[in-house]
Amino acid sequence: MDVRRRSEKPVYPSKVFAADEKPLKPHKNQQQEDNNTLLIDASDALPLPLYLTNGLFFTMFFSVMYFLLSRWREKIRNSTPLHVVTLSELGAIVSLIASVIYLLGFFGIGFVQTFVSRGNNDSWDVEDENDEEFLLKEDSRCGPATTLGCAIPAPPARKIAPMAPPQPPMSMVEKPVPLITPASSEEDEEIIKSVVQGKIPSYSLESKLGDCKRAASIRKEVMQRITGKSLEGLPLEGFNYESILGQCCEMPIGYVQIPVGIAGPLLLNGKEFSVPMATTEGCLVASTNRGCKAIYASGGATCILLRDGMTRAPCVRFGTAKRAAELKFFVEDPIKFETLASVFNQSSRFARLQRIQCAIAGKNLYMRFVCSTGDAMGMNMVSKGVQNVLDYLQNEYPDMDVIGISGNFCSDKKPAAVNWIEGRGKSVVCEATITEDVVKKVLKTEVAALVELNMLKNLTGSAMAGALGGFNAHASNIVSALFIATGQDPAQNIESSHCITMMEAVNDGKDLHISVTMPSIEVGTVGGGTQLASQSACLNLLGVKGANREAPGSNARLLATVVAGSVLAGELSLMSAISAGQLVNSHMKYNRSITKASS
Repeated sequence: MDVRRRSEKPVYPSKVFAADEKPLKPHKNQQQEDNNTLLIDASDALPLPLYLTNGLFFTMFFSVMYFLLSRWREKIRNSTPLHVVTLSELGAIVSLIASVIYLLGFFGIGFVQTFVSRGNNDSWDVEDENDEEFLLKEDSRCGPATTLGCAIPAPPARKIAPMAPPQPPMSMVEKPVPLITPASSEEDEEIIKSVVQGKIPSYSLESKLGDCKRAASIRKEVMQRITGKSLEGLPLEGFNYESILGQCCEMPIGYVQIPVGIAGPLLLNGKEFSVPMATTEGCLVASTNRGCKAIYASGGATCILLRDGMTRAPCVRFGTAKRAAELKFFVEDPIKFETLASVFNQSSRFARLQRIQCAIAGKNLYMRFVCSTGDAMGMNMVSKGVQNVLDYLQNEYPDMDVIGISGNFCSDKKPAAVNWIEGRGKSVVCEATITEDVVKKVLKTEVAALVELNMLKNLTGSAMAGALGGFNAHASNIVSALFIATGQDPAQNIESSHCITMMEAVNDGKDLHISVTMPSIEVGTVGGGTQLASQSACLNLLGVKGANREAPGSNARLLATVVAGSVLAGELSLMSAISAGQLVNSHMKYNRSITKASS
């Protein structure tokens, strides 16, 4: 029972009731209605519609304020006392007061009503249903309850409805309800509870249990209970969690499914390739496949590897710019370079230092090491070699302060002009000549239209946008799909997608020459995600799985040419679709679900 402070009114009414008559209680909202009758609706000030009344008083308020401010400004300029008021000013002040009263009434009426309502609702009375019971129990100490000496029979017993539990305010953040899936064993249930309570760190489950899959299962259930969000759609079965331990992913709770499509055959350097593409963008595989068909029908594409060298650029600092320049001359000296290369190459049997490119900013020196890394993408390999060289240089230059092994002059996972100009990873150019007949029948467009579109879109349009390495239609689409399918680092799609697409009419304007130049394709066939089962299968499909023992590095270089050839096919098909006005229609056909659920 909700008992509140008793009212100041007498507990017992002055009226004497008959034995079978019950005292009447005022309606709950009676006092509220009485108070509301005291409030005058501001909109009743004039017998006009509400919007006209509001507009009239708003106009009057601002007009009078403008008039009075103008008059007061003139008085100040003329040194006239402000308290000297003319008849017109007096009328304006009266009008201002009237409009202010109206506006206060219009905007304040809701507040006043709310205030009065709160005052009534917060009256310190006994709840209605328990009123009589409370009063009788209170006075039972003094015997039967009486009113002016007249006995009042006890009220008949009534069933008191149970009170509903108090509801939390709407503004409170509701804590998510834990989702609990029964554990496979009591032991797992205890581990789950310990992780939820913070007694066992989630990251230590693999080492404590010795079972990576079981650890992932427990961690997934922990996340459901902590967040209250279901992870039912995230698969757990069918994956080898031991293969990613300490290499690919920490604290796994499942894996994401991405469909893999096949484009091709891509005829490249006289050899056919079936290109695996992992993507969720409809029409991408189909478009690349059409480009492969056009290239195949025209005799294939040719790809040439220009450079092969991964980079890492530490930043070191000296007390003066002179000392920084001295180290720059030291590492660029051909004789000294041989010594540094020997120190660098000791870090790996595949790492071979090619050159060091230096840049100075004040007393800070950036040294960009370039080296070959075999069939690995090579970031870890080059970092180890750089650390060896820094340790050696520290002995020669004890005042050298190593700020960081990576000073962003590399430059990794960021668009940078140094990669666009100097290259990083594999630098490749790929070309093909598409016959007039294929352009018309397969690509459904004209050679002249493609050449003009490429100039205005890929070259001029990209220059207008201030593009850095983005002089192409959609190279990153194909690079990303191939990177995910073959276990490459998806973040390196940024610099790997640097590409300039060129188109030119040849053979008296009948045929189309198309080329893509990509200076920084960063790929490998060993290490990282390449050893996972699905990605390894895609590499095997291309014939570049693992390391090439006979010619180290040849598998990674071949994979880079496949990437460039696939980009060539994708550029050719998309540019043809735009030229022929088919882009929207093709996406409506292939990039929309046909299931009833999506319609």
